[in-house]
Amino acid sequence: MSRLTEPTTGESADVLRGRFAIAESDLALIRKHANCVHGSMDSMIADFYAWMESLPEYGVFFSEADRMRRVQGLQRSYWSSFLAAEVDDAYIARRRHLGEVHARIGLSLGAYFAAMDHSLHLLLDRFAEGVSEGHERFLLARAVTRLIHLDTAVVVEAYSRLTQARISEQTRALIEMSTPVTALWEDILMLPVVGIIDSQRANDMMSSVLARVAETRAKVFIIDISGVSVVDTAVANHIIKITKATRLMGCSCILSGLSPSIAQTIVELGIDVGALQTTATLRDALEEAFRRVGIAVQRTGLPG
Repeated sequence: MSRLTEPTTGESADVLRGRFAIAESDLALIRKHANCVHGSMDSMIADFYAWMESLPEYGVFFSEADRMRRVQGLQRSYWSSFLAAEVDDAYIARRRHLGEVHARIGLSLGAYFAAMDHSLHLLLDRFAEGVSEGHERFLLARAVTRLIHLDTAVVVEAYSRLTQARISEQTRALIEMSTPVTALWEDILMLPVVGIIDSQRANDMMSSVLARVAETRAKVFIIDISGVSVVDTAVANHIIKITKATRLMGCSCILSGLSPSIAQTIVELGIDVGALQTTATLRDALEEAFRRVGIAVQRTGLPG
């Protein structure tokens, strides 16, 4: 079964038709008068792109002739499917796929809404030319509008879902980059912290640190906060929790990079750092770490 015909995440066609009050009689009415549009499909598409030329997106997405022909072909296929009015799960899957395509190429939702609104007017004009009876023309316009709204909702939902997934992926990548636990020496790990520490980031730091301690069996762990501009009670508590957790795993912790202003803030806030070892610089922290693991560093002269 292909991707476009298998059930996808999201609401089914039956649920969506109910949500937009689309009855089978509405779909039958669209099918009955589909020839009103089929006969002038090319002119409708030409009118659409004549309107598109006034938008900035036109030059970005449709400036190449080959791309324009391909897009126009896809649009014919789209409207043929719309006029066939077989709104089943396969139909909904094709609309979701369209939303994902729009998200991947970077077409804005504002441009998409404007395009669908203009397309609705073009459709209604052509149906009005072919349907003379007033009440049936009203029912047809209502049915077409409802189906356009359903299509738009499905595309936007798929667009938003893919965009959110992309943002989540980027966020995960940034979090991984923001918690680079590095082995400085045998038995010595370090985590340089830059920016803001919130609860989520603190949890990620905790997980990364403990995983690396377990993996390397490190004896000393250095947290360098010289890149943290603000330390409040919440940040201090997060750091203390991390140090306590590493201590439970047999790894002592050294907090380096305390500026005078941060040290003063900690004192003014009355934060109990307990047995936490602190140093002003990373160099001091590294010297202390070497001492704890029994490593002596000796300066030697350069070879002559």
